[in-house]
Amino acid sequence: MTESSLLNPIGTNAIHLCVDMQRMFAEPTEWMMPWSAKVLPQITALVECQPNKTIFTRFIPVQRPSQAQGMWKRYYERWASMTVEKLGADMLDLVPALARFSPPASLVDKHVYSPWLETNLHQRLQRQGVTTLIISGGETDVCILATVLGAVDLGYRVVLAKDALCSSSDEAHDSAIDLYHQRYSVQVEPVQTGTILRHWRR
Repeated sequence: MTESSLLNPIGTNAIHLCVDMQRMFAEPTEWMMPWSAKVLPQITALVECQPNKTIFTRFIPVQRPSQAQGMWKRYYERWASMTVEKLGADMLDLVPALARFSPPASLVDKHVYSPWLETNLHQRLQRQGVTTLIISGGETDVCILATVLGAVDLGYRVVLAKDALCSSSDEAHDSAIDLYHQRYSVQVEPVQTGTILRHWRR
């Protein structure tokens, strides 16, 4: 598959799943993704194309570390600055450039990396006849990875807008992109946003 090619056209049974483009990842915090501003124009173009077929996920931390379970408790003891009581609830919001699209775009909140484990997202997509996911957002090597692998397991076609992905780690981002190309080439199609926009049928 070449840089500009897709396995098949993107039909009307596709939705855009934009992962965790929230203020807490875009503004100065311990979890800031420096690239988020760089990829925002590409993400915005995907949303603008069909806002009614966009779903935004939001990662929702615990209120305080003592509320977390299992290894998540240790995680939030390490990242106590990223709990809701320290951040403030407004930092969970989508970045303003994307928040203006919701509605008609919709939201799915999650407390773990994957959007598939504790939500009705899969059931909702099945009811709508969705078979293809166009994925953007962050982080390439964390929540995007969990989203992609879950989608693959559930049988979705995954079209990854690779110039609309960001991470706080350049090295991990590059490794993840290589992984998608080399190990999931049949089930994951990493292409540029422009290619997606040219082939997404209204």
